[in-house]
Amino acid sequence: MMKWRIIKHETHHPHMNVALEEAIIESVTEGGPPTIRFYEWDPSSVVIGYFQNIHDEVDLQKCDELGIHCVRRITGGGATLLDKDRELTYSVYAPADLLTRDITKSYKIVCGWLINSLAHIGIEAEFKPINDVIVNGKKISGTAATLRRGVLLVHGTLLYDLDLRKMFSVLKVGQEKISDKFIAAVEERVTCVRHHKDINKEEVKRALIEGFTEGKDFYFGSLSEKELQHARYLVKSKFATREWNLRR
Repeated sequence: MMKWRIIKHETHHPHMNVALEEAIIESVTEGGPPTIRFYEWDPSSVVIGYFQNIHDEVDLQKCDELGIHCVRRITGGGATLLDKDRELTYSVYAPADLLTRDITKSYKIVCGWLINSLAHIGIEAEFKPINDVIVNGKKISGTAATLRRGVLLVHGTLLYDLDLRKMFSVLKVGQEKISDKFIAAVEERVTCVRHHKDINKEEVKRALIEGFTEGKDFYFGSLSEKELQHARYLVKSKFATREWNLRR
């Protein structure tokens, strides 16, 4: 069985991050190693699901004012703000036969690795179907997935810190979003690492690596030049284009 390639925390432009998803899927399709990638976003970005209409979901003018980018990913699901100071993101790329061909089951498997990671820093979490991880009944992580040419991509974000007012200033959720009552209601459903542990980001990054690699045969690697070149091509031809991001 092939060893897992672990790519430690990197920071990329939003267009590059979404392009790398497709480039690494292609690499695994061609026989490259199953890969777990940890990464962050700079600048911050609203990432919308494949099937969403950007104008329905995002206040593009507010994004411009705050210097926040907006990109479309290749998986479904809802829009989310990936704040460079408050989010940690992971992606798992593997032949489906190595994990499962059932996307619903894949959520439980990969979320289990995240739950292990949180346990390393003393946070007790649990899986909430279909694709969330919760702490004390509040969502701390969401995931999305796609199966392409026999390769499974499961990716998700871990909320390290939380700025709900910033989040809902760029996501269109109705006029009530500016009210204290609305923010308080969301706070009843969403949480973050910092609400449970006074811990720095670097410690959380180490815990993620520990939790995701537990029980696996793995090595620490890096993106290949072929993957990087392919991703750069995809940025220019697809992920940075208006046709892709404004397509629906």
